[in-house]
Amino acid sequence: MRILGIDPGLQVCGYACVEAASGQENLIEAGVIRTVRTESLEEKLNRIAEDITTLLKGFGPDIVAVEQLYSHYAHPRTAILMGHARGVILQRCAEAGVAVKSFSATRIKKSLTGNGRASKEQVQRTIKTVLALTELPEPSDVADAIAAALCCANSINTVAVR
Repeated sequence: MRILGIDPGLQVCGYACVEAASGQENLIEAGVIRTVRTESLEEKLNRIAEDITTLLKGFGPDIVAVEQLYSHYAHPRTAILMGHARGVILQRCAEAGVAVKSFSATRIKKSLTGNGRASKEQVQRTIKTVLALTELPEPSDVADAIAAALCCANSINTVAVR
């Protein structure tokens, strides 16, 4: 099964394609979609939409794992802007007919590290170990996308075992 993990963001959007088979996960590719700061919101969203379409066509995932929105009371504008990016991502997945699973940040962290409040560094170190990477996945947007994909694989494996 191919899982495309996406960490939605307006400036930097992380992605990772993971192949999961028999409880073993392999990282196919991971990277970021970057927008230009001076672009308008509409241009940024269009760039994200086009790049997501390219990723969906290129990887042909069976499912897309996306982090749910989280809004800190001190930064509601950030959540609103991220919501625009997430909306475009979900729309492109729907257009391509690819199923989407959403996971909270705490569920993703708990699935990987056993601690829903794990630090970004703990998540990166766990990913490095689980996937036998030579280096920590960076930037953190990439690590978050890999983590979302691995969480999705874990949830699918858990359901299959039951």
